[in-house]
Amino acid sequence: MKTCLIVDDSRVVRKVAARIIHDLKFNIVEAGNGAEALKACRESMPDAVLLDWNMPVMNGLDFLRALRREDGGKKPLVVFCSIENDAEHINEAIRSGADEFIMKPFDADILESKFAEVGLV
Repeated sequence: MKTCLIVDDSRVVRKVAARIIHDLKFNIVEAGNGAEALKACRESMPDAVLLDWNMPVMNGLDFLRALRREDGGKKPLVVFCSIENDAEHINEAIRSGADEFIMKPFDADILESKFAEVGLV
């Protein structure tokens, strides 16, 4: 079974996303910020990362850049999920290594379609 790391400082968002992604047949790992997420990746690299942009301690963009420098860090497919949805933010996320970008709020259909686009389901 594939693993998805859900990185968001909102516990509610993590729980909603976890419910949806679990239904797509993924094991779920959660992190409340980029530093926790990087630690989780060093312990066991996930297949996918659903990543928030604005978080305390380490934001999503800094996490993504650090992840891509890690041994095996190019493997996970990263879907950014943020309210930062202007072209500048989206382009910066893609340039930094994100595979896709979805806007908050999201629902099960949006999440499943983005996961399908990047080949996760």
